[in-house]
This record gives sequence, C-alpha cells and structure tokens, in this order.
Amino acid sequence: MARRVLQNLRPSHQHGPVAATMLITAAQMLSRIVGFLREKYIAWAFGANNVTDAFYAANTLPDYLYYIVAGGAASITFITIYTRYLTEKREQEANRVFSTVLTVMVIVLGVLIVAGEVFAPAIVATILPGFRRHPEQLQLCVHLTRILVPMQLFFYVGGVVSAVLLSHRMFLVPALTPILYTLGIIAGGVLLSRQFGIASLAIGALAGAFVGPFLVNAMAASRTGIRYFPAFDLRNSGFREWVRLSIPLMLGVSLASADEWIMRAFASANLGAISHLNYAKRLFSVPYAVLGLSVGVASMTFFARMFSEKRYAEFAARINDSVYRAAAASLLLSAWLWAAALPAVDLVFRGGKFHWQDSEETATYFAIFGLSLALWTAQALYARAFYAARNTMLPMIAATTITAASIPIFWAAFRTWDVMGLAIASDIGIAAQTIALAVLLDRRKLVPLGAMNWPGMSKAAAVALAAGVAGVAARTLWMRSGSRTADVIEIAIISLVWAAVCWIGLRLTGSDLLHSLRRRAAMPAVPARSADQA
Repeated sequence: MARRVLQNLRPSHQHGPVAATMLITAAQMLSRIVGFLREKYIAWAFGANNVTDAFYAANTLPDYLYYIVAGGAASITFITIYTRYLTEKREQEANRVFSTVLTVMVIVLGVLIVAGEVFAPAIVATILPGFRRHPEQLQLCVHLTRILVPMQLFFYVGGVVSAVLLSHRMFLVPALTPILYTLGIIAGGVLLSRQFGIASLAIGALAGAFVGPFLVNAMAASRTGIRYFPAFDLRNSGFREWVRLSIPLMLGVSLASADEWIMRAFASANLGAISHLNYAKRLFSVPYAVLGLSVGVASMTFFARMFSEKRYAEFAARINDSVYRAAAASLLLSAWLWAAALPAVDLVFRGGKFHWQDSEETATYFAIFGLSLALWTAQALYARAFYAARNTMLPMIAATTITAASIPIFWAAFRTWDVMGLAIASDIGIAAQTIALAVLLDRRKLVPLGAMNWPGMSKAAAVALAAGVAGVAARTLWMRSGSRTADVIEIAIISLVWAAVCWIGLRLTGSDLLHSLRRRAAMPAVPARSADQA
C-alpha cells in the first residue's frame, strides 16, 4: 500500500480514474486549506472595507481578459484534441498543434494585456460604477489591476501545458500548482505589506502565477517529450479544430464565471460588500472544489477518451453516475453549510480587522450560496460532458442566453433585498444553467435524463431537508457568540446532529448513496479497454 501511494505521488506517474480522482480531491482540499490561510490573512491584516474591495475588484479586468481568450477552458478544449492524437499515436502532430496554439494565443493575449494596461482607468470605471463615487478607491483599483493583468499570460500558457500533462494522465503537478499560486499571494502580503500595503498581495499573485501555473507545469511537461517551437501554422487542422471549439467559449459568457463579475458591479456602491461576498464565495468554493471541480477535472480525460473510442453508452452511464454521486452528496452537505454558516465563518475569519459584524454579514451570503452546491457540482460535470463530446457551441449559446437573462434578476433582487439579493440571484442563475445543460445533453442523446438515479436523488434531498432543520434547531438551542470556543462547540453539536440525521435518514429511506460512494471508491483503476490506465 505504501509503495502504491508513493508511486501515485511521482510527478511522471500515469494515474487511472480512481487514483486521479482521489489525488485531485486531496489536492483540492489542500489547496482550499491554503486558500483559507490566504483569506484569513487578508481578513486579519486588511479587514473588509474600501481597500479590500479595491483589491478583489481589481481581479475583474484580468478575469475578463482570461475569459475573452477562453483561458478557463483552454485546457479543457485542448485535452479533447491532444488526447485523440495520443490515442491515435500521432505524437508529432500533437506537438505541432501544441506549439501553434501557444504561439498564436500568446501573441493575441499579449496585445490584449497591453490594451488592458493602457485603458485600465476607463475600463475599471465602467465595470465598477460604484467606485466612481470614491476617486481614491478607483485609483487604487486601477493600480492593482495593472499589476494583476500580466499574470493572465502565465495562467493561459500554464493551462495549455497542464492539458498536456492531463492528457498523459499525469495529474500530480497540475493539481498542486494552484497551491503555489496561493502561497505566492500570502508570501507577498507577509513580506511586502509594510512597503506596499495591499498592493503586496497583487505583487505576490503575479509572482505566484509565474512559479505555479507556468514554471512548474512547464518543467513537468518537458518530461513527457512535448517540445515547444515557434509555429504560426494557421492552416493546421488540429489548430483549426481547437479554434472551432474555443470560439464559442470566447464569444459566450457562462454564469459560472460571470456571476462574481455581476455581483461586484452591483455591490461596488456598498462599502465592504464586495469583500463580504468574496469571503463567502471563497469559503463556499471549498466543498464545490472537492465535490464538483475535482471530480470534473479528474474525469475529463476519461470522458474524452470514452467518446473518442465511441463508447457512448459507457460515456453516458459514467456521467450520470458521477452527477448522481456528487450532487446527492452535495445536497447533504448543503444542509450542514446552512446550519453551521455563522460559527464556521466566525471561526475561520474573525480576528484582527475582521469583526463579529463582518462574520454575521458574510455568513448570510455563505448560507445562501451553500444551498446551490448540488447545482454547481452538477453543472461542472455536465459542461465537461459537452467538452468531451467536442461540442462547445450549443452549451455556450445556452449559457450566454441565461447570463444575459440573469442580469435583470440580479438588478431586481438587489433592489429588493440589497446585497443579500445578489447571492439569491446567483443561486437562481446557476439553477437555470444546470437545468439547461442537462436538458440539452438529453436532447442530443448524449446523457439521457431518464437514466439518472432520480429516486436516490429524491431520498438525498428529503434527508438533507431533515438534517438542515435539525441542525438549525441545534444551533438555535446552543447559540453563543463572542468566543472561538463557543464557535467550535456549536459546530461540533451541529455536526453531530446533522451526521446522525443523515445516517438514520439514508438508512430509513433505503438510499443507495453510501453504497454507491463506497463502490466507486473500491472500483479498480483500469477502465474498460484501457489496461494501460492502471
């Protein structure tokens, strides 16, 4: 067992689906722990105010640039093409596509970065209208934006390079590079905050992006035999296929990415609101990363391989099974997130310049975000099903339409419930996107909705509701505030009640969820027709 564990931790080891899922899940958990430390440090050192609002808002323009060039999906779309070339033993063509994609897109992204640096003041004032009322805050946000914009080049190149590693089923390095990026932000703040204030975080982010996503990925990829050479072959068939798959992602806007941009735009008029929403979202990203992103990232290569090998029935069954297990487990966890929101947020963030009132406001948004966990995990897997099938146009048309339709919902919710309405609108939007992706996959006969384990999902939802009610009741009976000890005791009581109700409820309803999770964990690491994937 020890030998197998050490073998799986070698950077060059090729992982099977179960080992990859376990590795990425563990790495995601470690990454979120480091992310806790980052957010905890920022909250402690800077609090939740106009300065932290400016820092978090400064990420908006860099995120736009990354999205315009389909940076977030660069590795996903590239995996489908590169994996097919490897499956067909066409390594030289794979190298040429890799080099062409990098050469062309580095030029494009370089031009966009220069434009972003020049026009940052006008762009920031447009996308964050509330900052216009506070010129000093606007100026600080522009300064931080200009520091952060160049790091998108490192993220983009690193994303494509990581796709090479994932296509070779080498998951360790891509799973660990986000941790290095986060450590760069913390190091920047600790070492440079006295000289540069909150700008130290942006400097650390830039350094972390270079070392983590770019440098370490590139060093690991060089061992696979991949070689980069300047290539501007726009007629290359693989490059053209990549462009065809990526253009919809460049032109479309998914609410999974845009909801934070929209919330920042509305919340920019409220002092500290962007920071409170960000802290809540970052805390929410922990369970989402473990249950949604880790499974999606680990499964993407295997989804693509099944589809390339025309194993369509297995493809559909694997996706339905993954969605059921991840979404059903997410429903149960949502109950805990709702019940334990306040003590969890207070325990994680309060201290230094982050006060009890900040904990209360952040916890409200966190609890609302937590209700949508199952939807976020399901849409992450459904989106990757489309990408594995090399169909990006249809889901992005649907996602863009839903995003555009969501803006009036955000506006109305903000007018009705203030900042809390933005969190509610985010849940409504992701629900619409998840349903749309599921229906489109069913209509295309890729993943039939009728084959989903709906009885099991219904049982999980009923048990989650009972566990949530019991957890809230336990919190109400015990609730104390003002000390870390009280937070820990409150979380422990809620957790015990929640776990007991979940266990009893799953047993009484005859749910197969626990058996399904154990069966999946015990599956051999060799998928059908791929003995070399062990």
